[in-house]
Amino acid sequence: MTASAPPLIFDAARRRARLARSVGRFTEADFLHRRAADNAVLSLEATLRPFPVAVDLSAQPGVFAARLADSDAAGRVGAARTVGDLATRAAPGASDLDLQPGSSDLIVSLMTLHWANDLPGALSQIRRALKPDGLFLGTLAGAGTLKELRGVLTEAELGERGGAQARVSPFADGHDGAGLLQRAGFALPVADVDRLTVRYSDLFALVRDLRAMGETSVLAGVTRPLTRSIITRAAALYAERHGDADGRIPATFEIVNLAGWAPHDSQPKPLPRGSARVRLADALGVVEHGRTGQG
Repeated sequence: MTASAPPLIFDAARRRARLARSVGRFTEADFLHRRAADNAVLSLEATLRPFPVAVDLSAQPGVFAARLADSDAAGRVGAARTVGDLATRAAPGASDLDLQPGSSDLIVSLMTLHWANDLPGALSQIRRALKPDGLFLGTLAGAGTLKELRGVLTEAELGERGGAQARVSPFADGHDGAGLLQRAGFALPVADVDRLTVRYSDLFALVRDLRAMGETSVLAGVTRPLTRSIITRAAALYAERHGDADGRIPATFEIVNLAGWAPHDSQPKPLPRGSARVRLADALGVVEHGRTGQG
């Protein structure tokens, strides 16, 4: 029996279009990608071993390369080969990563996996591309990302049309991250969640940043355009429900940090399936202050 294909949640062509539109503007709003890259680089600095063959699967690979170049880990990590954004592949499962099995010491994917139609499948392919005891470091947007925007757009469209389409993508729950890695066959799977709030003058300023990042919705299917009245109502609701005393509005972002190793006989015996509760710092063999891990 042939396995059924994963559901087509995201449109790869729309993802490519969003990224193309962001060219030339990305550095205006690259703060999430820089923070994600910093998290990955901190993990590499704490892992005192070489990674001569490195691959970057990020949509914006220059960010990781720049942050790594200024770090203590720079001399231990080979120049990362860029392969491209998983979510721009035509196949729903991103089935072709252009990587040979067991070919890489390190694979990094920053702020792109949340657009993969088949996240478990993509993680499994990444794991197969690693050498034994190779390391994967990934970041993706978490479930709390843009929760305020999601709510006001839905309410405004319901009020105008009596029904609403999804306008903000369904992001993964960070608490499930270690389980996803374990399901994909990684050893010592770990996830932690980095939450931040960014304040904007209004909804329109937030949307400008999302467009500059290339991170506006790429949900598949026919999308009914929002009218000016819906957008105006959503902006008013945002200010009314979430606005600060100075009139600015908060936007919540969650960065889910993932770390997992390709299995090797030298590693500690993995925990039973579904019981991963290891801190990222512990899995990397260091003591880290000021951050908590969530498996």
